[in-house]
Amino acid sequence: MSDRAAVFTGTFDPLTLGHLDVIKRGAVLFDRLIVGIGVNPNKASLFSVEERVELARRVVAPLKGVTVASFEGLAVHFVRSVDARVILRGVRTLSDMEYEFGMSLTNQRLDPSVETVFLMADGEYSHISSSLIKQVASFGGKEALKRFVPEELVDPILERMKQGSEALDRRAGPRP
Repeated sequence: MSDRAAVFTGTFDPLTLGHLDVIKRGAVLFDRLIVGIGVNPNKASLFSVEERVELARRVVAPLKGVTVASFEGLAVHFVRSVDARVILRGVRTLSDMEYEFGMSLTNQRLDPSVETVFLMADGEYSHISSSLIKQVASFGGKEALKRFVPEELVDPILERMKQGSEALDRRAGPRP
C-alpha cells in the first residue's frame, strides 16, 4: 500500500459542521479519506442513503483526496474493501469516548490490521448532533440551521422536514 488512506464512517443524517470539521482535518492527515455512509436499519433516517451520499458529495467536492461511498454491514469490512487500514472517528463528549472505545476494541478483534484514529471535536461543534439539527430545522428556520450544517444542506433539510410535517398533518386528518 503506497498511500495513507482512512475511512470516516457514520450515518451522516444529516452531515453537520462537526462532521465537516473532522473531514477537513482528516483530509490533511491522510492521502485519501473516504467518507463511508452507513446504513443503520435501527435508525429512522431523514434522508435515504443515496440522498445522503449525494448531499455529502456536494459538500466535500472542493476537498482534495476526499470521496464518498455508502456501505452496509461492518465498518471494518468496508475499510478493507476500499484498501484502507484506518478508521477515523470524531469524538465530541466523554460518553462518545466510551462508545468509541468499545467500538475500537471490537473492530480490532474483528480485524487487527485496521487501526482507529480519534480526533477530538472542535469546541465550536462538540454539542452538534443529528437530533439537534432536526430540532433546529423544525423550529428555527434557515438562519438558525446555517450555524450547524454546511450551507448546501440547509434547503434540502428544511424541505424534507416540511414534507415530514405535511405527511403527519395528512395522517392526523382534518382539524375541527
